[in-house]
Amino acid sequence: MSILVNKNSKVIVQGITGGEGAFHSQQMIDYGSNIVAGVTPGKGGSFILEQNIPVFNSVEEAQSNTNANVSIIFVPPAFASEAIIEASEANIELIVCITEGVPINDMAIAMRVLEKNKTRLIGPNCPGIISVDECKLGIMPGFICKKGTIGVVSKSGTLTYEAIGQLASVGLGQTTAVGIGGDPIIGTTMKEILELFEKDPETEGVVMIGEIGGQMENEAALWAKKNMTKPVVGFIAGQTAPPGRRMGHAGAIVSGGDDTAEAKMQIMKESGIEVCESVADIGEKMKKSLETI
Repeated sequence: MSILVNKNSKVIVQGITGGEGAFHSQQMIDYGSNIVAGVTPGKGGSFILEQNIPVFNSVEEAQSNTNANVSIIFVPPAFASEAIIEASEANIELIVCITEGVPINDMAIAMRVLEKNKTRLIGPNCPGIISVDECKLGIMPGFICKKGTIGVVSKSGTLTYEAIGQLASVGLGQTTAVGIGGDPIIGTTMKEILELFEKDPETEGVVMIGEIGGQMENEAALWAKKNMTKPVVGFIAGQTAPPGRRMGHAGAIVSGGDDTAEAKMQIMKESGIEVCESVADIGEKMKKSLETI
């Protein structure tokens, strides 16, 4: 088992003919992902990636011809929200948007459409999803993952990879790793991913990596306190960030309340989450947590 995607997911790539889209599509295919079509307006009827993948003018056309249920988006920021809306209106169940820098006003409009159509969005500004040995969507390096029983959810792409590396160093593999994105408006929250991991029978523990700014980690921690039966290990990036300074992600800005690293770590501890002072402790903490179940 896994969450969100698996070997049966049928995937279309919006922006497949661009440099990023074509490169990462080939990487996803090489991992074993079932890429069934691409979408680039004006290039319908052509084929790409050694003439194996058909290109359509619209998501609706691609979906009706392939029965795709997942879309991944590699388009410039100015067009990303339109791409999200188009996929949602074409009855795509899951959308993963890699694009960074999508305007907040555009995302606010897109979110209303997603809610109306009950479409799940991962991102924007995220590294994507890997369900290990089944399906890779996005820009995460597949070779670092090893099949196992730990779920990973993170706002940070790089720290997702580091967490996977730390788990592997103590012999722990993963079910699914999800990078939810670091923008102020994103489609799926940490709490929602924890809910999915809690329901997944194959996942035995979860690593949750947050960062300064916002309330998402606090909301997830408080939900976990009441609902999680599986051990959760947490880490908050930005422990040395000064208040009021935006750090890296657009959403990583501290106003000085309970969105500081210190405050979030305290709430996580009070919620029964094993909190790491350093990302290098993630593997060992998770191993110990599993041993004490």
